[in-house]
Amino acid sequence: MSGTLGGRLRAARATAFVGRGEELAVFNAALNGGGCGVLYVHGPGGIGKSALLRRFAHEAAVAGRPVSTVDGRMLEPSAAAFEAEAGPVLRDPDAVLLVDAFERIQGLEGWLRERFLPRMPLGALTVIAGRCPPDLRWRADPGWAAALEVLPLGDLRAEDAQALLDSCGVPAESREPLPAFAGGHPLALLLGAAVAVKDGGAGRRWTPDQDVVATLLDQLVGEPPSAAHRHALDICAHAHTTTEGLLRAALPEDAGPLFRWLRRLPFVESSSLGLHPHDLVRKVLEADLRWRDPDGYAVMHDRVHTHLAERVRTASDADVPGAVAALLYLNRGDGAPADFPGRPDEGEFQEEAARQEDLGTLLRVATAAGGAASAACAAFWARRLPEAFRLYRRTETGEPVAFSAWLRPAEPDEQELAADPVVAAAWAHARATTPLRSGEHLAVGRLWTLPTYQGDSQVTALIRWRLIGDCLRAERMAWSYIAIQGPGHTWVAPLRRYGMRDLAERPRLGDEPYTLFAHDWRAVPAQAWLARMNRRLAQGPGDGPRAATAELAVPSEAEFAEAVRKALRLLPRPGALAASPLTRTRLVAERAGQDPATALGDLLRRAIDALREDPRAVKFHRALSVTFLSGTPTQELAAERLGLPFTTYRRHLTAGVERVCADLWHRELYGTGAPASRSA
Repeated sequence: MSGTLGGRLRAARATAFVGRGEELAVFNAALNGGGCGVLYVHGPGGIGKSALLRRFAHEAAVAGRPVSTVDGRMLEPSAAAFEAEAGPVLRDPDAVLLVDAFERIQGLEGWLRERFLPRMPLGALTVIAGRCPPDLRWRADPGWAAALEVLPLGDLRAEDAQALLDSCGVPAESREPLPAFAGGHPLALLLGAAVAVKDGGAGRRWTPDQDVVATLLDQLVGEPPSAAHRHALDICAHAHTTTEGLLRAALPEDAGPLFRWLRRLPFVESSSLGLHPHDLVRKVLEADLRWRDPDGYAVMHDRVHTHLAERVRTASDADVPGAVAALLYLNRGDGAPADFPGRPDEGEFQEEAARQEDLGTLLRVATAAGGAASAACAAFWARRLPEAFRLYRRTETGEPVAFSAWLRPAEPDEQELAADPVVAAAWAHARATTPLRSGEHLAVGRLWTLPTYQGDSQVTALIRWRLIGDCLRAERMAWSYIAIQGPGHTWVAPLRRYGMRDLAERPRLGDEPYTLFAHDWRAVPAQAWLARMNRRLAQGPGDGPRAATAELAVPSEAEFAEAVRKALRLLPRPGALAASPLTRTRLVAERAGQDPATALGDLLRRAIDALREDPRAVKFHRALSVTFLSGTPTQELAAERLGLPFTTYRRHLTAGVERVCADLWHRELYGTGAPASRSA
């Protein structure tokens, strides 16, 4: 160490330098004449580009090579200024030129490529480091193909991140939360280390304070050009992936220019699904907006959630897992384990419809997953409902690793119940709880996965997204059941988090017990389920989705008709309708935002009024109107007002009540947008 402050700083930086072995190997190869003449290092702010250049300078000095450094932060962005600073290297074949913060002088890239660097003597080495990747014209030029090496600089490996924390003297109890926040990002690790060392008692409670967040924002993101650009950044950080369509739905501003701006940012990556930021950028932007503008955060979240929920409903079948993943990703902040084991662009596994010729593969996978009984059950359903099966392969090799099935048995069938105890248990539970009504069905989700992939992997997540999508898109489904092998499966926590209840009964296939996760989609329809998941994110985990709102009633047709008859008698007293069980039915719940008793009264009046549109039912309408809408105290007086014999009046009234019951029951089953039934 020299006797200067600069020497001490250099020594401290050298001690803190960890990792980057691959980059150093490339540099040393070039330094020794075995590589290219220009290295282009790029990565987001704080990723360690300057530290790497300092290490390059040290390696060059050890090799006896003269080093010149150009710092874009200190240089006027002009060709003349650059040449005045770096010109001497043009005369020395041993020179090493290091250009840092190149994003500050990015406008010189074309001049550097076409004018300056071609004048470098053979043997000289240039390293350019900046946030932005090189212009594609470098790679499109055959002359640069062998002369240029591009080095994207990413996060430190886990062991290198720990070594960096060791060098900073971070207490052992703080080693876990720091990398959980910072990943392998060097600047975030160093900032967090400084806080953890200062507050040695923070331990596992460590979280980044606002000073750390603000510093990282400045270094990673900088100042966006406008409030609209910042809003677009916040959406990009919040969503799993961002498309122009998502921006258009969540932003009042023109989405096109903002999307093009996002995709050019050095910390934003593109994939087949859209744009996604560096993990640390995502965390920092999210933390800042939640702290800075919680109301704005909630508004943004609701807009994104609404758009993605609609996309689940309208997506093509092949796009359903991705649409569900994007929607569920919004719930990552609820303290639950991560449901996203891979990056958005990895696509390690692919899903396809199973074909007849895949039966042998299904048997092999099912045998490995659950034994001979499991394979026999899978084969039974594959022959009976082949369209229910999907196959999952490794994208790279095509290796089959899993199957899933969405079984919709039409009714309890003795052969099916005998062949599959799991489906038999589902039917038994449905019959004993709230049986299916006319036109309704139940579904049972099954999966068979090779043991190697049965933990938290991308393929299990992909299957889970598919099954949740099947639930949310189903029409007239009463119950869904998802069967998993064993009580301690990694799916238990996610399915409970999604508000699905594991049944006490454990059906067995051979020696293997299965757990059934059940959900009544009449009690909590898809829209209500989505609202609960969304509300849970805003309010915290609490007692799970089930605690967010009361479940809907699921009456039989006879129970429903009796409740309608009682409610009609209460119409003159609207306040009394609040106690009607109809206020907890789907019929009323779909009129969101309205008081249930008021909504029920409106529905009854509309059902009566609708009878006027049918010439055959006008007489029914008159009987109902006089009896229930005009406040007539007795039926005898109602018959007198209508000028009808009492027996004729009673016949019209009874038929009218039956029509209203039938029309409202039809809407309860099929939704309030469905045309009314015309059966009396």
